[in-house]
Amino acid sequence: MAVKYECCNVEFWKRILIIQVLVMFAGFMSGLTLGLMSLSLVDLEVLAKSGTPRDRHHASKILPVVRNQHLLLCTLLICNAIAMEALPVFLDSLVVWWGAILISVTLILLFGEIIPQSICSRHGLAIGATVAPVVRVLVWICFPVAYPISKLLDFLLGHRHEALFHRAELKTLVNLHGHEAGKGGELTHHETTIIAGALELAEKIASDAMTHITETFCIDINSKLDRDLMNLILKNGHSRVPVYHDQPSNIIGLILVKNLLTIDLENEAPVKSVTIRRIPRVPETMPLYDILNEFQKGHSHMAVVIRHCDKTGQQSSNNNSYESARDVKVDIDGENTPRQEKLKTKMSFHLWKSFQNANNCKRGGSQSRKWSKNMYSDILEIDENSIPKLPEKEEAVGIITMEDVIEELLQGEIFDETDHHFEHS
Repeated sequence: MAVKYECCNVEFWKRILIIQVLVMFAGFMSGLTLGLMSLSLVDLEVLAKSGTPRDRHHASKILPVVRNQHLLLCTLLICNAIAMEALPVFLDSLVVWWGAILISVTLILLFGEIIPQSICSRHGLAIGATVAPVVRVLVWICFPVAYPISKLLDFLLGHRHEALFHRAELKTLVNLHGHEAGKGGELTHHETTIIAGALELAEKIASDAMTHITETFCIDINSKLDRDLMNLILKNGHSRVPVYHDQPSNIIGLILVKNLLTIDLENEAPVKSVTIRRIPRVPETMPLYDILNEFQKGHSHMAVVIRHCDKTGQQSSNNNSYESARDVKVDIDGENTPRQEKLKTKMSFHLWKSFQNANNCKRGGSQSRKWSKNMYSDILEIDENSIPKLPEKEEAVGIITMEDVIEELLQGEIFDETDHHFEHS
């Protein structure tokens, strides 16, 4: 291979130095193209807010540089193209033309592509943060050429959207971060299970978590509270028991078992003589997230799941309505109304004092503006002549509780003392 300059010539060494600089610059641009463009804005924002102190520092320096990604891409490619096109020119002045092509291809492929991209693909965040000021200078130098091209790319391709994950992708990502995946993740099995359950909760509806009406323990409103019924209630171990009229599918309310502590069983009083609370009604297609929000309001931790039917008894497609069925009004101002006096006779003394104190606090407290005379009560008033029942177009198909929703979230059964008792008996 013929050399056009003597080795001792100063011009020869200048050209060798320029060739080295061009190869390093081309590799620098190629590595940054892969390293910076592979970092999504979402990843950088996550690292900037919740990464390690070192990652937060690096991400905060890179974010302003990569926000306009088309401008950054044009700048890096223009600089890389200039270096690669200038390299054969200087090589051609040193060796013959075929030698210049062979050497330039070898240098660009090895030192301008493979090695820089291998390094930047693994340490792109640290390298990008280190050279961020240099990249800013290159952007301003290439701005007259890169900016029009970047705007054209924005017009033709649109801005690059942030790559957010779908629910299924997030679930897979969480599973990969678990211990069981064998990839060094920090999440335990219980953590991944709960996160996956929260992601799946939005796709589940009331019918997926409810207890079917045929498997629900409930009592008739006309039943007598004797020892047999009380023993049956205690044996089932529920804190709330649904109350029905005529048939189990006509659930009209519920009783709190703790309210039965003051009942004299020798009198065998009917169930309708004790405090019966209203039970919310939710469509069977209602998402569990919405049901959880209703439970959080504190009116009840149990709801009856209904199915809307037409006059022929067929299931209706309109299951989007949600009726809380709370239509007992309580007068806040003034003395106790006859309705409240009637409630007082039906409630134990401590329950009535709690009810009255709550009304007094709301009337005189700082939140009195949120309360009015038409406030809804959770207490069901039983009329001897007319007992509430479900509308004709509604059919009770099951019962859902707060525990059912939490079990779907945890993706496992919740056992209390009574459940364990039955399990071992």
